[in-house]
Amino acid sequence: MTASILIVEDEMLVALEMESILEDEGYDVIGVAADLPGTLAYADRKIDLALVDLNLRDGLTGPQIGERLANEHKAGVLFITANPRLLGDGISGTIGVLTKPTDKASLTSAVAFALRRLRGEAAEAPPTLLCFG
Repeated sequence: MTASILIVEDEMLVALEMESILEDEGYDVIGVAADLPGTLAYADRKIDLALVDLNLRDGLTGPQIGERLANEHKAGVLFITANPRLLGDGISGTIGVLTKPTDKASLTSAVAFALRRLRGEAAEAPPTLLCFG
């Protein structure tokens, strides 16, 4: 079964590269959003995992987006950001943070880990991923 993934990233080249990598791995990327309103446009769809940057087109809305997706829409949330310290000890209901810039191997291993964890399977976090809780 393939996972549906939403990318929340305002740098379009970064978003398109992530989309390409994930689609090559067989994941279903349901869309790319650059801000809170764009993200909410996808909220009624089944989102298995959202990859969320912190600083978006509408400011530092990534933490709010992650919290809403995780707690209101029951989506798995993995933050991908150059500023992980902005998350402090993490956001309730989210999985962790992958620091940008990232590469294909780090992205795919972090996504695979997050999906295994969401399915309740035992999984060891890749070394590039800081986990919450």
